[in-house]
Amino acid sequence: MVWGGISTRLRTPLYHVVGNLTGVRYQNEILQPLVVPALQAIGPRAILQDDNTPPHRSAAVNNFIQQARVNRMLWPANSPDLNPIEHMWDELCRRVQQHHPPPANLGQLLQWLQQEWNGVPRAFICNLIHSMRQRCVECLAHNGGHTRY
Repeated sequence: MVWGGISTRLRTPLYHVVGNLTGVRYQNEILQPLVVPALQAIGPRAILQDDNTPPHRSAAVNNFIQQARVNRMLWPANSPDLNPIEHMWDELCRRVQQHHPPPANLGQLLQWLQQEWNGVPRAFICNLIHSMRQRCVECLAHNGGHTRY
């Protein structure tokens, strides 16, 4: 598994998560070294959009986010996944699958993932993020059901 963050101004490096990601690991390996500096670089209006996975919602993570004064977008449980990062993962997958032959090992795959992650045009990422308002409008219009996104 890899983790990455995007915004209209920057993207984090991909982080290779080895094993199970717990709340403590999420805090120590991702939030502290990657997310908080990225949000600080973006500015005071930056908002963290994660999802409702258990590591993201652990007590340790919630305490850390409050102490670090991170603005977090809240999502209700079992809500539709409107996060633009999901479309970034789809794009990354398509780009890596264009490599032939397939990666020879995990190291090569991780190298290709980082290379393609860095190669996704900023305009693509901005379009994903700027579509967020319309994603929410369509989700509400469809009572949380299927949308074109």
